[in-house]
Amino acid sequence: MSKPMNLSVRLTSPLTDFVSTRVGVDADYDNASEYVRDLIRRDREREERRAFLQFKTTLQDAFAVPDSEAAPMDFAAFKAGLNKARHESAPLPAGGATRHWRDLRL
Repeated sequence: MSKPMNLSVRLTSPLTDFVSTRVGVDADYDNASEYVRDLIRRDREREERRAFLQFKTTLQDAFAVPDSEAAPMDFAAFKAGLNKARHESAPLPAGGATRHWRDLRL
């Protein structure tokens, strides 16, 4: 885990006024740091949710392809390409992204 980071943020007057309404004795947060940490956590959760939905959509698209469009997999060639990439820092085998997981040439 990385060490804590100190940030200095300059806010415009309208933003300062808004933060002041969120921080204090009768507010949701005790101090501005707590408020900023919560905003960052929520942003991280939103990004994780976005990435999950994108991945889910990719999987749904892949499984929606009819079996008749699937191509056989050559596992030996796929494994050889991975080993080559791992040992030589070369790109993975040519062919680019596929529409369906069964289209992968392994």
